Amino acid sequence: MSKALGVDIGGTGIKAAIVDVETGELVSERLKLATPAGGEPDAIVKTVVELIDKLGGLEDGVPVGVCFPAIVRNGRTMSAANVSKKWIGLEAEKLFEKALGRDIHFVNDADAAGYAEVRYGAAKGVPGLVLLTTLGTGIGSALIYNGVLIPNSELGHLELWGRDAERRAAYSAKERGRLSWKAWAKRLQKYYTHLESLFSPDLFVVGGGVSKNYQEFFPLLHLQTPIVPAVHRNNAGILGAAALAAQPAPPA
Repeated sequence: MSKALGVDIGGTGIKAAIVDVETGELVSERLKLATPAGGEPDAIVKTVVELIDKLGGLEDGVPVGVCFPAIVRNGRTMSAANVSKKWIGLEAEKLFEKALGRDIHFVNDADAAGYAEVRYGAAKGVPGLVLLTTLGTGIGSALIYNGVLIPNSELGHLELWGRDAERRAAYSAKERGRLSWKAWAKRLQKYYTHLESLFSPDLFVVGGGVSKNYQEFFPLLHLQTPIVPAVHRNNAGILGAAALAAQPAPPA
């Protein structure tokens, strides 16, 4: 068994578990602590260390993956969603590595979720381009081509209706406008048709809490691309971060 530790940092909670990266199964309990109020860097790092200590600490040689709600470029957080703006431009990967005393793999949370679906979930064994979108407060996205992650796609920020698409098509827009499934599906239709025209994907995977109600809106969509609900909603970030951490290092 090949193991890795995955940490999923969110705006309200931080989750962690040890993963069998061959099967995608958790081999420890999944622990969760509240994200510190304000979401400042030092407080979040301290909480991650506390969470890992509760899991029994770090075993020698076990890779560590951490996913975070931000654009991640060369280990630096270039945005901040539902956490302190102090993360913007911060060398976050180095901050975690110093606290943990080892190298980690640091990745955007939607990218980790998408990779989990390709390795262990709804898109396992699907060749070509898989496009995952998470429909929640905003729209997160991940692009994976033949198993290779293309990071930081941020497709919720494509412009439609004269504004970021997520302002009209995220699940929060349905709730905010008290839209029926049919009315919301019309917005999703425009959004996913636009994605089809740009990327010609081989599969759409839809995550986020609303994906458990996929039967309410999938039948209302008329797309050329197959569309399926995500499998690993709550554990996706942990699984994807762990799996990416366990990948062999690229040649120097």
